[in-house]
Amino acid sequence: MKNIIVKLALAAVMVTLSFGTVYAGGKKMQEVAVVHTEKGDIVISFLDNDAPKHVANFKKLTAEGFYNGLTFHRVEPNFVIQGGDPKGNGMGGPGYTIPAEIKAPHIDGAVAAARLGDMANPERKSSGSQFYICLGPQHFLDNQYTVFGQVIEGMDVARKITRGDKMISVKLEEREVK
Repeated sequence: MKNIIVKLALAAVMVTLSFGTVYAGGKKMQEVAVVHTEKGDIVISFLDNDAPKHVANFKKLTAEGFYNGLTFHRVEPNFVIQGGDPKGNGMGGPGYTIPAEIKAPHIDGAVAAARLGDMANPERKSSGSQFYICLGPQHFLDNQYTVFGQVIEGMDVARKITRGDKMISVKLEEREVK
């Protein structure tokens, strides 16, 4: 009986973790990424169910400190801000791609993986590290790029980002779900 209870408890924990939400002290918690910039913080929640490989990759790179000190190398007002390139010119990355997980729409604050265009990349594999944040709905990008997160705080900060602004640090934190 004890083994069954332990197995059920472990199964419940795994189900909870797979959805990115845990309960601590009766509070519903979720893991988020906090992008600390020179202009303030941008807080990103993850779409674990829609893009599990992309979420796992972003969390891995964040835990390794990959994004710390990188810049937003592309800024298109009312469209997107883009970062995550160690070269700073849109051509760099960690040396691998991620299979497409195209599901979620490009709404205001959507966080998506950048990629090479269809001619060079017909499978729509994502960059291993570059990502962008939508500055308004960009539905013409739907069904073309993998959205793996959503800005839940700091869209005012995202809208102030200019080309070359640094991600001082990107860290994973537990936040209470409101």
